[in-house]
Amino acid sequence: MLASMAASPITTIWAWGNSVPPSADARGNGFADMTPDAVLQFARKHALTAVYLSVPWAADQGGPIQDWLAATVGGLKGAGITVLALGGDASWVSEPALAVWWARSAIAAAPFDGLHFDLEPWVAGIAPGQYAPQLAALYDLVRSSLPELGARPIQADAPWWWAVTPTGALGSPTVLDVTLPHLDGIAVVAFADHAARSDGIIALARPAASAASVAGKPFTIGVETDTPEIAGGAQYTFYDEGSTVMGRETSLVRSTFRALPGYSGIAVEHLRSWRVLKG
Repeated sequence: MLASMAASPITTIWAWGNSVPPSADARGNGFADMTPDAVLQFARKHALTAVYLSVPWAADQGGPIQDWLAATVGGLKGAGITVLALGGDASWVSEPALAVWWARSAIAAAPFDGLHFDLEPWVAGIAPGQYAPQLAALYDLVRSSLPELGARPIQADAPWWWAVTPTGALGSPTVLDVTLPHLDGIAVVAFADHAARSDGIIALARPAASAASVAGKPFTIGVETDTPEIAGGAQYTFYDEGSTVMGRETSLVRSTFRALPGYSGIAVEHLRSWRVLKG
């Protein structure tokens, strides 16, 4: 792991989708570049140490999807790469039983090393004071409902602004204060196309990264490579800058955070967009 970090600051990817044709399985995406071997070769090429691998509903019900998951997870783990089951929907926050159902089927479908939630309740207009305790309760419910999960970690995406957004009146706990104690690790989502300045990755990520480190929780710093249209603007993604600039800027991020206990490298959103990034 130390050798790979010396070569590249990027250690982790979000891997959304699968190569299963929709005609063979309704849960399939038909992405030709997401075959089990293609995912493995990409991870090896970039010396990755972890993959957040998306898992659809009812993944343990057999058929092409479960076959794809078993082959993908098995290949990655055989190469010494940690694989966390990735999933989430804003509706799960108000219906946490859905998260339990998804998680149970995910870990039954393939030998995942843990779970990684991507939940965005704010898109549904839910206020921080409401969704922060709901998220905390959801993480706890998943853990208590799945004894078969054992000691495997429950992690989640944590937008940088969770660390500076109060859940109530001035002086109240932040969203991260409320949620972090219920997680085993986070991906600090700090999407920007540069490392320095007040609106750069370092400044955005610092409060959440510091909080995770102090709490003894491992963390990655997340960056974006998708199109500006999907990212919400060119300033949030390396799509226009390309791989060379992303490597330079994320190296600066690593230099800043690598001494913090728990720092686990840079995570890239996502495999398919990074694959076609210029440079």
